[in-house]
Amino acid sequence: MEQEIKETIVKKIDKKDIDELYRDGDIKEAAIIIKNGGLVAFPTETVYGLGANALMPEAAKKIYAAKGRPSDNPLIVHISKTEDVKDIANDIPELFYTLANKFWPGPMTVVLKKKSIIPDATSGGLDTVAIRLPESNIARALIEVAGVPIAAPSANTSGRPSPTKASHVFEDMNSKIEMIIDGGEVGIGVESTIVDLTENTATLLRPGAITLEMLRDVCGNVNIDPAIEHLLSTGEAPKAPGMKYKHYAPKADMKMLRGSESAVSDYLRSQITESDIDTAILTVDEHKSVLLQLINENKKDNIKLLSLGSIKDMSSIAHNLFDVLRKCDDLGVKNIISESFDESGIGRAVMNRLKKAAGFNIIDL
Repeated sequence: MEQEIKETIVKKIDKKDIDELYRDGDIKEAAIIIKNGGLVAFPTETVYGLGANALMPEAAKKIYAAKGRPSDNPLIVHISKTEDVKDIANDIPELFYTLANKFWPGPMTVVLKKKSIIPDATSGGLDTVAIRLPESNIARALIEVAGVPIAAPSANTSGRPSPTKASHVFEDMNSKIEMIIDGGEVGIGVESTIVDLTENTATLLRPGAITLEMLRDVCGNVNIDPAIEHLLSTGEAPKAPGMKYKHYAPKADMKMLRGSESAVSDYLRSQITESDIDTAILTVDEHKSVLLQLINENKKDNIKLLSLGSIKDMSSIAHNLFDVLRKCDDLGVKNIISESFDESGIGRAVMNRLKKAAGFNIIDL
């Protein structure tokens, strides 16, 4: 019988030199937990991951249990150096090395044919494996010291906004996992780009900070999986995390507005003046003052205004996105209305997460 976890241990570790991290006692303690089949949440440059020994089926099953995650949703396997891919994947194309040389370490995950060493529990029953070499020194040191590849989805309850701070992880995972490594707030804020390399042409399965434009600069042609624009139906097997189920979602009902700036402004104006329901409006810095003035003029205490960042810096919006969605939960609102964004560059990743958070509930104006 497994020992009950009364409270998750939190260890704060600075983002220091990787050689120093290899000698860090807390990293060694976390690595032992991982190697022995336990769960440790740790920071990457994208979001916090919930790590387990990728070679142990029972460890992978613990991830699904802690997250409440469907077991057909594959896990990303994290490695500490590019050559480790040969230990867990077959039929590695030359294109993989081209992409790895350009974007690893970094926020790119590749899907390749798996070797039998990767259990079905880790790969979601697929004959492929999703692999990433993170840029985070803390993540790579943990993998290196553990001596095993680490399966790690985002360290949140399944379906909720992904965690970008250790406090988010503790909120969702306290008493469910052995340890959280607190490495501070992450940099990017949305999960890694996922690229399928099992066919002749690369296919984008999930947009991220390595943008479609960046991939096409290296690969030439890159297909876009249609599941980016809708949720897979029952019976369809997801090729990568986040493709089948509603993801990143706050507790409130959420919808997105798509249309011209004036049409969106008119819609928000009507909501502010007419609605009596506790509502959060997700906007940008440039629109905040006008909307705030309208809220104050109409004495609408039920309307909360949250800025995602500046429209001039989509990276700031990506960075803040999940934290703002979690703030909506903290505010206890019933409805969330979000503005939409241009789907170029990292804007494609932002819109992908917003659409899935809203369950593709989009109002075209």
